[in-house]
Amino acid sequence: MEPVKTHEPNQWLEPIHAIVYTTLTIHGIAKVSFSHITWAINHLFCVHQLPVLKDAPMKKPPAMNKNTSSDFKKITETQKKTWSAGDFNQIARQNWMMGEALCAAADLRPGQRVLDVACGSGTAALVAERRYCEVTGLDYVPELIDRARLRAEANGQEARFIVGDAQDLPFPDNSFDVILSVYGVQFAPDQQKAADEMLRVCKPGGTIALAGPVPRGWSGDFFAAHARYNPPPPGIPSPLDWGTEDGIRKLLGAGCSSIDCSNRVSIQYYHSADHAVEVFSRWFGPTIIASEKLPGPEYDSLLEDLKNVFEKYNQADDGTAAVENIYLQVLAEVK
Repeated sequence: MEPVKTHEPNQWLEPIHAIVYTTLTIHGIAKVSFSHITWAINHLFCVHQLPVLKDAPMKKPPAMNKNTSSDFKKITETQKKTWSAGDFNQIARQNWMMGEALCAAADLRPGQRVLDVACGSGTAALVAERRYCEVTGLDYVPELIDRARLRAEANGQEARFIVGDAQDLPFPDNSFDVILSVYGVQFAPDQQKAADEMLRVCKPGGTIALAGPVPRGWSGDFFAAHARYNPPPPGIPSPLDWGTEDGIRKLLGAGCSSIDCSNRVSIQYYHSADHAVEVFSRWFGPTIIASEKLPGPEYDSLLEDLKNVFEKYNQADDGTAAVENIYLQVLAEVK
């Protein structure tokens, strides 16, 4: 068999090249370059003894772009700006049911050292403190830490709140009896690093207790609506990966002796579906950022899609909104 020669591409090859590249890009394949497409097409053509594209030697494919620590740092900085927009405390007020349920499920006891990771304005941390735990709350948004401190002071509660990153916890190994997170750590760009950090600072025999969004239901539809108009950075794993048992076991399984996952329901209350959209458009960072990036008609379409999501899961029949939110509750015992 004669070797296939490299020469100028036929007229019908260039359109194929462009179509493949455009199709993959539209469907969100992370950072696909023309060199990747060229290699793949050439490999196929060699197998079938077809002419290959010029200047594309048959070697292994170029390394796909992977997120490095510097990429995660850049994305983390962007996230900080996003979550600093608006006032997430106005959103987190709807998470109190999850915080109460999570602390009850973890069976927190007085004197236990508890860390609330990505604590926001203190939703779970303040619940834990009411059980007389020694509580530390950590979040990378300074404004939310200020709000958590203000809430604790107003309530006369003794809890420590510090600015820090879930992907690089500023604590020694085995520092805490219980790690909590309610719709928090799930949004860390480097998911495995965040998981490893929780495992590192939790004592052997301690508990990691999480409440997070799932791919189906209100959470899945809500985040999908945002992603349609303002896609996340390429290659970043979805926070919804934390909302499946397989995802949890992949992230935490190696460091845990047992993991219990269960779907739970929380209800969000608003005057109406329109009021729910108003709350998020005024206070929720990602929606605010979308308003700054999108042309007016596209932003209006996003708001209409969000209204449809709230109406889809609204359980009320009196004109108000009682929105059902299914979430995953995780109780993991650390080795």
